[in-house]
Amino acid sequence: MWRVILCSTVLGAQAQPLPLLEVTHDDTVITQSCVVRIAPGLVLADRNTNGVLHLAADNLLVRFAPGTELRGAPADQPGDELRGWGIRLAGHRGVTLENARVHGFFVGLLATHADDFTLAGGDFSGNYRQRLRSSPQAEDGADWLFPHHNDQEKWRDQYGAAVCIESSDRVTIRNLRVRRGQNGLVLDRVNDARIYDNDCSFLSGWGLALWRSSRNVISRNAFDFCVRGHVEGVYNRGQDSAGILCFEQCNDNVFVENSATHGGDGFFGFAGREALGELWLEEERVRLRQETGREDVEDLIRVPAGLAQEFSARGCNRNLLIGNDFSYAPAHGIELTFSEGNVFARNRLVENAICGVWGGYSSDTLIVENHFEGNGGMAYGLERGGINMEHAAGNRILANTFRNNKCAIHLWWDNDAALLRSPGVAGNARGVADNVIARNTFVVDAQHPLQPLRAGDSLVILQLRDDGTNNVRNNFYLDNTVRLEHPNAVEFAVPAGLEPRRDGHIPSYSLPAIQVLGESQPVGARPHLRGRHQILFDEWGPWDHESPLVRSLAAPSGEAAWEIFGVRDLTASVAAGPATLRREPGKSPGSTLVRLLANPGVTPYRLQLRGEDFARELAGSLVVARWDVTFFAWTQDKDPREHPAAWRELAAGPEAVKVQVGALDFNYGWRGPRDLGLAEEVSRRGPGGDYFGMIARTRLPLPAGTWRVTTLSDDGIRVRVGERTVLENWTWHGPTKDVATFDQSADGEVALEVEHFEIDGYAVLRLDLEPLL
Repeated sequence: MWRVILCSTVLGAQAQPLPLLEVTHDDTVITQSCVVRIAPGLVLADRNTNGVLHLAADNLLVRFAPGTELRGAPADQPGDELRGWGIRLAGHRGVTLENARVHGFFVGLLATHADDFTLAGGDFSGNYRQRLRSSPQAEDGADWLFPHHNDQEKWRDQYGAAVCIESSDRVTIRNLRVRRGQNGLVLDRVNDARIYDNDCSFLSGWGLALWRSSRNVISRNAFDFCVRGHVEGVYNRGQDSAGILCFEQCNDNVFVENSATHGGDGFFGFAGREALGELWLEEERVRLRQETGREDVEDLIRVPAGLAQEFSARGCNRNLLIGNDFSYAPAHGIELTFSEGNVFARNRLVENAICGVWGGYSSDTLIVENHFEGNGGMAYGLERGGINMEHAAGNRILANTFRNNKCAIHLWWDNDAALLRSPGVAGNARGVADNVIARNTFVVDAQHPLQPLRAGDSLVILQLRDDGTNNVRNNFYLDNTVRLEHPNAVEFAVPAGLEPRRDGHIPSYSLPAIQVLGESQPVGARPHLRGRHQILFDEWGPWDHESPLVRSLAAPSGEAAWEIFGVRDLTASVAAGPATLRREPGKSPGSTLVRLLANPGVTPYRLQLRGEDFARELAGSLVVARWDVTFFAWTQDKDPREHPAAWRELAAGPEAVKVQVGALDFNYGWRGPRDLGLAEEVSRRGPGGDYFGMIARTRLPLPAGTWRVTTLSDDGIRVRVGERTVLENWTWHGPTKDVATFDQSADGEVALEVEHFEIDGYAVLRLDLEPLL
């Protein structure tokens, strides 16, 4: 299935000549060491989803020739349409693959049962990635990743990867580059591996993902900007993206001197569903339902003491995170939950939007000599700042520096009854007790980045909370240095009876000697990209700050706007349509803002953008309407899901407020209509962030044809065209995109009505109307 050109040889390992293999077709099987060459521009699709190149013998050395690329699809193929595997290695040990350049596949390389495999050098950029729905205006909940299930290779099959290694030991991956994809390195049941000097950055999912993988050394890699779901100042979700993901009983790993900045989380670790006992709980519920005939059997569940103890030891335990940079995350610098005995040492955790460390239900963690600064700037409620840990015991927080965090350390207990039924949680339920906070330096001064800071906001050093059950007890606060140089700064937010002890022994510690692999220095290597504001997206993921980026922006009614980055000598022209073009400096340094303006009605357009090595055409329609909008508060006795008529009557009541707007585009977040600056009357009397409703009406001249209505809503949404309900999701839900179509049989004016209700928490409403060509 392959031919060898013997007239050309290349020196390989031990100066042995390697035959040159000219690859021309799918399913090429390699059974001896060789140099691979592929003709420039040749596309080799994996037509049967089993790999184009098959490495099919032990102890192979396979090297890609200079300039050779294995490409599974044309370079302009959209990332969500890529399919197949580039290189397949199954059941062979001791294989070395050098300088491979693999693009245009769902999975660039898949290796299973491949002990002692070495992947050295190469580029696996431009493989699969989802098309994201979230926009600069609002999050779309459909973009969330769900890493909690992978025992049937869900990560590989659903999310793709540049490189996926499964069920293999003693793997080495070094000097690899990955861009323009979703996931970089996925290791599933991989132990005793060495991963170093790789750069898997600017991805829309995970830079490195570990599942049931232990005793690995992860050293001097760059996993920066592995992120989705963030627009600075608008929303910060992260959507379970991460620089490093570590799920389901990954133990005794060393993460040293890696840069994982600007990730959804820098490091995201979770003990796992099996470790918590969730799988046991599911089986126990089935058994009890069969025995009793009852559907609700929660009150019958009893966790045997020995079983609880067994499960409690199954977390992601005894991992060492040392000398890494986990800064500028939309969510957490480090999240590691339901786990024991981990060490966080000498890491940099700066300006993470929610907090530096989130360690819920984790115990006996050593947190030492880290730098926490400016964390909590876009936090939700009381989870904010430097270190946040609930239901956590026996943790040692020693010799760290905390500077200008919204709350330096926050420990609390609440009644998580459902979680406490899980064997892995119940077996380690020690309360919030025996935590030691000692010899740290705390500073709050005028240099804090937490804006806007209102007069009533406190910048707290230590907060302790309990639910009245005496589960927060016997914690220590010893020999700390505190400098409060800001009027909002306070040392303690601790209710009476929960005060930490000021006497006691300060524990000693020593950090293990470790081998740092690699020659690169990724920590601090991108100083020009510091700050969360550097996270910019298009529909394919984060901008790499090198290639061109075109992203849509929120615009007033009758306008469309785009911000363009990284294009030299940009020109813009309207190729079709009566829209007016305006061009001006963008909001970000070095960017250009292009706007189209239209008159009332429907205006199709085609906008052409040109520049050095760049061409893009944007097409669509501007729909300009004037909406009459009514906002009103509602109470639970007039719940719109149960009493829709009574709910609608509130729109005609004296408490309702009215306003005209040019577009239904309300990115409430945690706010309400009165907080959006829509009009003086709405700001003065409009409803707040919970339990409000909206009814909006307009009349619009539409040409004949098929029209698409798209809404982004949290919570309920209903759209009527004339007398017809064309779209309805009249439920309590998170940010959800709904799409419907309707036919306009002839040119004419139509009446549109939109109803929306919000229950509580996060809220958003956006409606788009466009013709289908």
